[in-house]
Amino acid sequence: MLRELRIKDFTIIDDLTVVFEPGLNVLSGETGAGKSIIVDALGVLLGDKASQDLIRTGAAESRIEASFDSADLAALKDLDISGSDGIILRRILGRGKSRAYVNDSPVSIQAIASVGSELVDIHGQHEHQSLLKKESHLSFVDAFGGLNEDAEALQAFYSDIAGLRNRVREIKEKAREREQRSEFLRFQIGEIEEAALKENEKHRLDEEKSILTNASRLRESAETAYDLLYGAEGSVIERISKAAALLKEMSRIDNRTEESASVVESAASLIEDASHSIRNLKETYDVDPARLTEVDDRIETIRKLERKYGDGVEGILNYLAGAREELRGLDHSEEERDTAERDLAEKEARLTSMAEQLSGKRGVAAKQMARLILQELRELGFQKAEFRIDFRRKTAIGPSGMDDVEFLFSANPGEPPRPLVKVASGGELSRIMLGMKCLEIGRHDSLRKPKTAEGSTPIVRTLIFDEVDAGIGGVTAQHVGNRLHALSANYQILCITHLPQIAARAVSHIRVDKQLSDKEATVTIEVLADESRREELARMLGGRVTDRSLQHAEEMLEIDKESGRKAES
Repeated sequence: MLRELRIKDFTIIDDLTVVFEPGLNVLSGETGAGKSIIVDALGVLLGDKASQDLIRTGAAESRIEASFDSADLAALKDLDISGSDGIILRRILGRGKSRAYVNDSPVSIQAIASVGSELVDIHGQHEHQSLLKKESHLSFVDAFGGLNEDAEALQAFYSDIAGLRNRVREIKEKAREREQRSEFLRFQIGEIEEAALKENEKHRLDEEKSILTNASRLRESAETAYDLLYGAEGSVIERISKAAALLKEMSRIDNRTEESASVVESAASLIEDASHSIRNLKETYDVDPARLTEVDDRIETIRKLERKYGDGVEGILNYLAGAREELRGLDHSEEERDTAERDLAEKEARLTSMAEQLSGKRGVAAKQMARLILQELRELGFQKAEFRIDFRRKTAIGPSGMDDVEFLFSANPGEPPRPLVKVASGGELSRIMLGMKCLEIGRHDSLRKPKTAEGSTPIVRTLIFDEVDAGIGGVTAQHVGNRLHALSANYQILCITHLPQIAARAVSHIRVDKQLSDKEATVTIEVLADESRREELARMLGGRVTDRSLQHAEEMLEIDKESGRKAES
């Protein structure tokens, strides 16, 4: 239970401390006095997003601190923080990064939000506007039935299937383009493969062409060189042979010539070998126009392939390897399409099964929810109202499943229930939302309420209602006050209201005022009792304090006291 809230340098609040009591606490005051700022500050403390604009002008930082009764919370255990001596939450908004503390231990914003969520529920003044959106009605049913996880799982699975559908559609749309590309690649691959290229082939062909083109000159040169070296009279080999014989003869007399004789003999042998090689080459230099034409054609074929696929035989062969790889990928895409279509069919069947199961659960939840909300509406003064949930199945499954849900409402007997968004007034929407909140709290609190150790004091959750009573008055306001008062038997209630019928039921009535000066505006509070409370109720009744409004206020307080005495007896 929230014991004390201190706010310092937050928007127009200078330094404010608010003490709360068990049961129903009411905050009243003129419009714009700063009541909702107090709730906003508590929301920021509990993890809402905050900006530097919330820091009071001229201040270096803003501090928000709340004290709660001792409690054994799961979130505290996760943080290894004890709550046996009470829980103090603090958040500091600076000009830089904000800071958060639980019992003076620094924690993350997520951590303080986790702790706060086990202690406080805040219901804002504009929440009932969501009832005007038909698409939000299904989420109310899911929340009531505890089906949020099932709905989120279906939505995630639907997103996966949507991605797969897009993939299959993309594969099909590109099928013709892929076929055209495949045919083109097959043509290119066939053209290159038909050429049967070999590495360094062009270089060898260029050499052969040069030889064929100059065959006559090469043959003539070979013949002349052969005659000079070996074939003609007085050739090089003949003269060297004579020189070798003379040197050999000399070596028998002077051994200093042995080395020279050996070198000349070796030279004669080399020249003879070269002569035989030249003679053999000479025989190959035949003028062959047919072969030259064949070589020219082959070179031209390679050049044409080079212009299409890359420089040199190596570049052409590299392109061939890439084309083959791309073709394999395109062929594989056909297999991928078949696989994707089978996977899609299996997942769509599973999605249908998930949607049908969720729809069955929603149908049961919708019936129970309609019956219980109607009971809540009776408590809130709708004695003759009708509330139904129109539950239908869509023709196609969407992200939220196959269900189409709409709330139907009739406030008057004899009028059939019609879509809530068309027939409910602002005040009726406020009461319906309050009824839903009461139903939600009562249904799920056993699941959400922190567990306490055996023998310890049960934890009292704090419920905050920020003007959920907007747009109502008179007897209806009395019913809402009664319902909030009944809730306060099990919860601590903080309610911002402009209705005296609700304020009169409070255990603690706090008036919020805004003081204006030439330089600044400040927010002040006053805990009302006796005469000051009667005056505030009188102001809330008629806008100004008169003898009649004071008398009416006194009657309201007496009626509340009488109700309390009857409840105790």
